[in-house]
Amino acid sequence: MAEVRLENVRKEFGGVVAVDDLSLTIADREFLTLVGPSGCGKSTTLRMICGLERTSGGEVFFDDQPVAHLPANKRDVAMVFQSYALYPHKTVAQNIGFALRMMRVPKAEIASRVDQVAASLGIENLLERKPKALSGGQRQRVALGRAVIRDAGAYLLDEPLSNLDAQLRVTMRAELKRLHADLRRTFIYVTHDQVEAMTMSDRIAVMKDGLVQQCASPEEIYARPANLFVASFMGSPPMNFLHGEVQREDGKLLFRHQGIAIELPDHASAAVDDLSGREAVLGIRPEDVLLGVENGTAAKIFVAELLGADVLVTVSLGEQLVKARVPAPYQVGVNAQVTVEFPAEKVHLFDPSDGRAVLAARSATPLNRQDSVVANQSPAAAKGDTG
Repeated sequence: MAEVRLENVRKEFGGVVAVDDLSLTIADREFLTLVGPSGCGKSTTLRMICGLERTSGGEVFFDDQPVAHLPANKRDVAMVFQSYALYPHKTVAQNIGFALRMMRVPKAEIASRVDQVAASLGIENLLERKPKALSGGQRQRVALGRAVIRDAGAYLLDEPLSNLDAQLRVTMRAELKRLHADLRRTFIYVTHDQVEAMTMSDRIAVMKDGLVQQCASPEEIYARPANLFVASFMGSPPMNFLHGEVQREDGKLLFRHQGIAIELPDHASAAVDDLSGREAVLGIRPEDVLLGVENGTAAKIFVAELLGADVLVTVSLGEQLVKARVPAPYQVGVNAQVTVEFPAEKVHLFDPSDGRAVLAARSATPLNRQDSVVANQSPAAAKGDTG
C-alpha cells in the first residue's frame, strides 16, 4: 500500500523551471492522473516520484517516509513507459519475469507468477513470442505485465496509450481501469489526453507551466473549472468563451457581448460584484447551448458535424463562432438561420485579469480565489478499505 506525497517539489533543467513548488497528496489505492499540454511538467513529476529524476528542491514521501534521496530501484514503484521498453531479444515470458529474476526469485515461482499475470491480461498464448512479433496492443499488455508482476506499492504510467490507434486506446482504457480495481494499488498516470483523464481517474491534477492549476474529481473539474485554462483544456469539444462586460440594468445582471445581452441568475450578484462594469469572460459548454428556441438570439449555421448519436453544430453569432452539441438527427444546412440561447444556470464567468473562475454553472455559486489551485488539500474521496 502506498500514499504518495509531494511537498514543495521543484525541478530545474539548466535554469529552466519544469516543475514549480508542487505539493500534492495521492491517497493509497487512488487513481490520480496528471494531465496537461506537452512541456507542462507532468512527466517530469512522475519521473521524480519514480526516482529517475532528482528533485531540485522539496521532498517526496511514500507512506510518510522520505524517498527523494533513494535511487529508482530502492523505491516500491513499478513504471510503464510510453515506448514500452521491452527487451527485443527476450520472449514475452522472459520480459514479464525479468524483474523477479533480478530479485533472485526461484524459477518455479517466476514461471507460476508469469502465467498468472499473462492470464489476467489475456496474453497467455503469447509467452513464447518476441516483441517484434506482437501488435502495439499486445506489447502494451506485456509492458503492463512486467510492471504488475512486481506487486509494487504504486504503479506509474507515462502516456502508455499514446502509440495505440483510437479504437485500441478505448479498449486499453477499460483494461487499465479494471486492472486498477483488481490490484487495489496506487496508480499515478500521465497523459495529455483529457478523455483518458476523465474516464479513468479518481482525481485529476491539471498542470500548466510546471504548476498544478486544479486537482479534483473529474466531475468537479468539468462542472467547476477553477480558471480559464482548466475550462478550455478539459472538455471535448472545449468550452465556448465570449468576451464582454458585466452590467446592471433595470435591476438585472447582464453579460453583454457585441450587442447581445445574456441575463445572469439573480443569485450570481455576490459572485460577480467585482466584475460589474468591466471586462469578463463568459463560458458555456457546447451541450448546454440551446438552438432553435423561441426568443433566442439570431445566428447562422456555420457547419454541422455528425458525431454519431450527437451533432456538433457551429453557429456564427456575429463574428463569434459558438459550438452546440445537439442530439442527432439535426438536418439544417450551412448558412441557415437559427436562434441560440445560453441558459443562465449553465454559464460560467471568469475574471480575465487572472483567469480565475468567479461563477460556476449549474450550482451557480461563487468560487473562492483559493479554489483556483487546490492541489494541497487531501483527497476528497480517498478509497476506504472494503476488505
